[in-house]
Amino acid sequence: MNPILFVTLLTAATGVGGLALGGVLAALVKRESPRGTSLLLSFTGGLMLAIVSLDMIPEAIEAVPWLPMTPLVLVAGFAVTYLLNCWIDKSAHHEDKNNPHHCACGHHDLHTAGIVLAAAVALHNVPVGMAVGATVAVEGICLASVLAAVTIGLHNLPEGMSIAVPLLHDGSKTLNAIAVAALSGLPTVLGALAGYLVGNQAPSALAAALSLAAGAMLYVVFFELLPEASAQWKSRWSILATVLGFALGVLLIFGHTGLHH
Repeated sequence: MNPILFVTLLTAATGVGGLALGGVLAALVKRESPRGTSLLLSFTGGLMLAIVSLDMIPEAIEAVPWLPMTPLVLVAGFAVTYLLNCWIDKSAHHEDKNNPHHCACGHHDLHTAGIVLAAAVALHNVPVGMAVGATVAVEGICLASVLAAVTIGLHNLPEGMSIAVPLLHDGSKTLNAIAVAALSGLPTVLGALAGYLVGNQAPSALAAALSLAAGAMLYVVFFELLPEASAQWKSRWSILATVLGFALGVLLIFGHTGLHH
């Protein structure tokens, strides 16, 4: 098979397909009760925290030896996402009723949280796809490249869930939520093609993309998912759901890294 066609099909199946499957799983376990909503949002928040803290940030630090770059760009990603949400709130006329000039950032609907997270995941998937493309460029069509892509699919399951959950609980149709999750996987294909054509990655660009995406995800977790979970149901069970989500993320990441070593 032509290597470019192989890279395209492989990353489309595991990148787009993995995120879409995550969206399907989120739809299957969706609950209409406030308790169910709170537990699911808390669980996905824990998943995302694990991915950010144990996968994305370490990869970014490893890519560039200058340690301050990762936290600086991460904070920048957080700040840009915060300002973007302020602008979205203002554009949608969600200002505080008692003060029309006040921007109630971080208190808009879950739909925006899902879209922002989808954008962050899309950004994250560019360097992830580049890794697969570079593997094929260096080693050819082999088991290593297939395993790398399969782990991307597994890696994308919780991310697809985390995108779909806030959209579903904000009233989006099931197919629309799954479609948004799936579309955020398209940059995986683009990244893979770029990685294959270049043959290696620019470390500083990889680190910047990962750090920006990590900052955006942290904003969504701490300003959107967990506050909404608490608003739906104030219970220690929600905290436990976050811990369980984090634990599952650790298991997925351990498998993800284990296949590469």
